[in-house]
Amino acid sequence: MDAGYKTPWICKRIIDDGRIPSLPYKRPMTKSGFHEWYKYVYDKYLDIVICPEYKSLPYSTTNRKGYREYKSLCYQCEACQTRHLCTESRSCQKTVTRHIWEDYIEQAEDIQHSPQGKESYCLRSQTIERVFADAKEKYGMRYTPYRGLKRVSMWVRLKYAAMNLKKLAMWKWKAAQRQFFAAMSNAAFKKNLCCAAA
Repeated sequence: MDAGYKTPWICKRIIDDGRIPSLPYKRPMTKSGFHEWYKYVYDKYLDIVICPEYKSLPYSTTNRKGYREYKSLCYQCEACQTRHLCTESRSCQKTVTRHIWEDYIEQAEDIQHSPQGKESYCLRSQTIERVFADAKEKYGMRYTPYRGLKRVSMWVRLKYAAMNLKKLAMWKWKAAQRQFFAAMSNAAFKKNLCCAAA
């Protein structure tokens, strides 16, 4: 899938269904000139986040979007030498968010760096990207003439059903063609054997 689909919910759904996600690297959306995201380390045992200055950010709350918020202690950040690289908050408080399904994204990243993940991702241009390109160029799916989730869903399903039927017909035609040429080559081989024996 594309990097835009690398979300906690999609990763959870794929892994829970017993499938293997093939996702690309997604650039972290950190502010330029600030500490990199990987410098904030999550401690699963203590359920805290450790900042680059080795101070702990305890758990505060979980917001409606499913992100757990870890907030620093204001008096520690006030005297911090690298505060300008961490936060611009007037209260001198740094907030780090971590989704409740973040483990699924980490599993997807581990698969991405595995030999199996690298091999499957190399086939992306030949498989799913080709399907999207055909849908846009040949089947008019750059824009939809319908409005509403139900109508658009039915329209997209009909388009992809037609594409799948076309693919099935091509597979059957190629299989029949291979059988025909195999039979022809066998017949020619037997004829040559008969001629040689005579």
